[in-house]
Amino acid sequence: MDRIASQPRPDWQKRVEHIGLHHHTLNGERYWDESIHYTFRASEIDGIEAATQQLHEMCLEVVQQVIEERLFGLFFIPPAFEEMVVRSWQAQDPSIYGRFDLAYDGSGAPRLLEYNADTPTALVEASVAQWFWLQDTDPRAAEEGMQFNSIHERLLDAWKELRQRDRSPIHFSAMSGVVEDYVTVEYLRDTALQAGFQTDYLDVEHVGYNPRQRDFRDRQERPIRRLFKLYPWEFLIKDDFGKFVPEARTAWIEPPWKMILSCKSILPLLWERFPDSPFLVPASFDPLPGDYIRKPIHGREGSNMQVVRGGKVALETGGPYGEGPFVYQQLTSARQFEGCTPILGSWIINGVACGMGVREGDDLITTNTSRFVPHQMVS
Repeated sequence: MDRIASQPRPDWQKRVEHIGLHHHTLNGERYWDESIHYTFRASEIDGIEAATQQLHEMCLEVVQQVIEERLFGLFFIPPAFEEMVVRSWQAQDPSIYGRFDLAYDGSGAPRLLEYNADTPTALVEASVAQWFWLQDTDPRAAEEGMQFNSIHERLLDAWKELRQRDRSPIHFSAMSGVVEDYVTVEYLRDTALQAGFQTDYLDVEHVGYNPRQRDFRDRQERPIRRLFKLYPWEFLIKDDFGKFVPEARTAWIEPPWKMILSCKSILPLLWERFPDSPFLVPASFDPLPGDYIRKPIHGREGSNMQVVRGGKVALETGGPYGEGPFVYQQLTSARQFEGCTPILGSWIINGVACGMGVREGDDLITTNTSRFVPHQMVS
């Protein structure tokens, strides 16, 4: 693994905008940054892929444990939603995607920092943006598949498999005015269209409910048979219309059982169940000895993180989750690359590890403005 300076394509802005990545610059700073890239040996990619696949299987075991032992309180799932989660799990309601955020610096095993299991973004960047970058900058490497990236193909397979199970149209939804979310949803909608689904888009704010028919409706009063929502479960169940969700006939992507995995309470349970795994970092519901990072269990985009070194707060981010509750995770010791800290976002699509993206920041906490940089494999 290495960090390499590279020459941005002269028209890189137009090229990434052409594939839908309009948020390439944030607050005047590059978010998509191809002035550098990371390289990985094939053996390193094999290790990242294997770690991601094993972490996925471990997470599914913990979901089963939570359901069997009725540990819903640890995840702040209200009693009215517990049986919906159980039914969803027992019915094997399909999951399309998720992203594991891993600490890795080329030495040792990749280690899980958190799992974005419900509403992960940075998908367009990891799937098509960095693939076209490789095609433009090193066509031979692209032809030889020198990038850990079959995300697009796996998404098509996932939708095709779902269509064999249920051909109902899919509505896609995100919060209005959030460009990154809209771009992610439209990309996913495009892959569903390619797989043969009828689709439509509406903002989350425009989803309505028909109590007589017990289903959610779009603005034309058409029933929403299946809804892909880039809107967190923990928000949805607290909304005014959330009380109708357990009785609704609408099917959901991501499914209700993902309420468990999208909560950082999964981290202490994973560590408790698999303490010998090389892919985990010690985690607890209580402060840990030594250096650690405190995370809100429903925190997002690096908000309200607190790094504690030697018993003192060394770094803290702001945000709306400051009242907690929190989990605590041992601070990982990974080398920096020219003062930058890379985090691997390793994707699981339809249960298969199939690609990654690299985000890097100038400190230990990755936020929604941390730079996305492409990668490629080297001999």
